[in-house]
Amino acid sequence: QLQASGGGLVQVGGSLRLSCAASGRTFSSYIMAWFRQAPGKEREFVAGKRWSGGSASYADSVKGRFTISKDNTKNTLYLQMNSLKPEDTAVYYCAAGYRLTYGMMRYPGEYDNWGQGTQVTVSS
Repeated sequence: QLQASGGGLVQVGGSLRLSCAASGRTFSSYIMAWFRQAPGKEREFVAGKRWSGGSASYADSVKGRFTISKDNTKNTLYLQMNSLKPEDTAVYYCAAGYRLTYGMMRYPGEYDNWGQGTQVTVSS
């Protein structure tokens, strides 16, 4: 089970940190990711990282501004979002997908565990 939180209203250039509390299973063979969906648009990959470690992957639109991280002691995934722009406005979802082989999963259909979503609104 995934529980996302931390969204809110922020001004352009501001920061937010999203959290995703994971429970109910071991995620050691999973990729953990953040997706977002703006009104009228498809759900898109934002950032992902293997729960067991390794480097992270980011969408080009957020590279250098967003950072995905995790705290194994708290079983929590984070998304630190800096220098926010109006186009970052969306509902943000955390997701977990089982994958044993190397590589990042960037499509929603590859993930079978989803949090409930948290709204991020960036005002200008």
